[in-house]
Formats: sequence, C-alpha cells, structure tokens
Amino acid sequence: MRPRPDPAAPRLGPSALGLGAMGMSGAYGEADRAESVATVHAALDAGVTLIDTGDFYAMGHNELLLAEALRGRDRDSYQLSVKFGMLRGPGPDFGGHDCRPEAVKNFLAYSLTRLGTDHIDIYRPARLDPAVPIEETVGAIKEMIDAGYVRHLGLSEVDAATIRRAHAVQPVADLQIEYPLISRAIEAEVLPTLRELGIGLTAYGVLSRGLISGHWTAGHTAGPGDMRAVSPRFAAGNVEHNLSFVETLRRIAGAKGCTVAQLAIAWVAAQGDHIVPLVGARTRERLAEALPATALTLTEADLAEIEKAVPAGTARGDRYPSAFMSGLGVGN
Repeated sequence: MRPRPDPAAPRLGPSALGLGAMGMSGAYGEADRAESVATVHAALDAGVTLIDTGDFYAMGHNELLLAEALRGRDRDSYQLSVKFGMLRGPGPDFGGHDCRPEAVKNFLAYSLTRLGTDHIDIYRPARLDPAVPIEETVGAIKEMIDAGYVRHLGLSEVDAATIRRAHAVQPVADLQIEYPLISRAIEAEVLPTLRELGIGLTAYGVLSRGLISGHWTAGHTAGPGDMRAVSPRFAAGNVEHNLSFVETLRRIAGAKGCTVAQLAIAWVAAQGDHIVPLVGARTRERLAEALPATALTLTEADLAEIEKAVPAGTARGDRYPSAFMSGLGVGN
C-alpha cells in the first residue's frame, strides 16, 4: 500500500470541490453560454467556493463569462484562481510563454478588468517560462500581493525543485496539476514536497477529460473544436485500452452505490485533505453528478481494490500532445 498523504497540510478555501471553467469556453467543443452561467450559479449555491480559469481560455472569453456569472454575488463568498502566461494567436495555435515581471503585471491588469474584480485570490503562471527564472516571476506576483491585487501565490504544472525555489521567495499556497487515477507521476516527488512544505493541491483533469467519467465510449468522436481529437489518450488503439479500466471501475462503483465519475473524484480527494479536485463540469447535469462524490468515503479496502484495478503507469498515450509535453514539470 502506498503511504497516505499527511492530512494536516492546508488547502485553498473551504471547497471540497472546485469548479474548473475552461470547458465553458470551447475547449471541448461548443458550449451553451446560458447553461454555463447556470452551472456556475448551481455550483456556488451548492457550496463550491473555488472557481478556476485562465486568461488565455478562448482569449479572455472565459473570464468575461465568469464576470457575468458572478455579477451580484458577494465577492467574499468565492475564490478565483487565475492562470496566466500562455501566449495565443488569433487562431488555435499557442505561441509559447511570457512570465517576465512586466508581463505578469500586464496580464493581471487585464484579468482584473475582464473579471470585474479588484483582486485575484490565487494567481499562477500556467507553465514555467524557460526564459525567465521562476524567482523573477514569483517576485512580481509578490509585489502584486503586497499591493493588494493578489491574495495568494499559486503554481501550475511544475516539478518539486521549482516549487522549492518559488516557495523561498514567497510562500506558495497551492499547486495546480493534473492528477486523475490514470496520471500519477506527481506521486514520486511533487506530492511529498507539497506535504513537507504545507502547500495545497488543486487537482485538475480528475476525470481525464471525460475519459474515465463512465460516459465516454470507444466509438465516440470528438466534435469540432474539441481538444480530445488530438489527445493521445483518446487516439485509436489507446482509447480502447484506457476504457478497459473504466469497466473495472464501473463494477467497483456499482458495489459502492455510486457512478464511475463519483468514484474517480472521490479517489483523488482521498489522497489527502490538502487536495481539492477541480471538476470541469459545463452543465448542471454533470455538476449534479459530481457533487455527491464529496460525501463518498473510500475505505482502505476500497483504495486497495482501485489500486489493483488501475495500477499507476498503465494508461496508454501521453496526457498532452507531444508538442506540449516538454512544458510540463512532470510526465504522465
């Protein structure tokens, strides 16, 4: 049995779940704006207080959408997590990273305006900029914390060494990184480092972009604008293998009286009290399915059975296309 995480480590905010808003801005194909706004409202009404976005999600569309959804809500009733630094063009292509101190402040100014707020609760570079020492990027965020525009420093998709370097400049409140049952590279060094330093974790992709949600089938085809069309784990030959785990999980979930998605979310939450799973629900139906996972208790026997059914490192295909893998602090 793997060692269990230290439950004493803190986590960001009171949410047992966080809402990841990326899918509301076209990452998985066309989304319904009214339904997206209603989903944000439903999440807040259900007690979800952490909402995650990025300034590059559809080039500001996601931030503007959230501003609409959050209008009239008590600003102290929710926390906004915002990623920055990914460069985009007018088409679908990404253009690298920019985490220079002057860029940090520029991106922040635009995000504050689009979101209609005077502060960001947790601000984080989306990826490590290889041309800029992390100390310089964090130093700029620290200035914005001292000025009151940012409440906490966050990081995203970095390795343990980078976490330590950043933490030496300004305490890191939270790391955001992909951590579903079938992507567990962070368990070797990153998770122990977070526990040691008392840093929280917001885990995105907890359903592996729907792959282990129990709703995806091998014959399903990603539609226009859906990033899963180019995802190696959804590619023919890989997806069939990866979905074989889902059927095993379905049997375990049935015995627990829950859905596959609920089981997968609960597994992430069970890895430590400092971990908040981010659920990328873009409809009230998917949100309603995810919420009961917070009340699902997995015993040591349950965790051992899940571990046996889906051992670490058994998924096929990288979690990102090859062009993006080099920008990650850890692999699959």
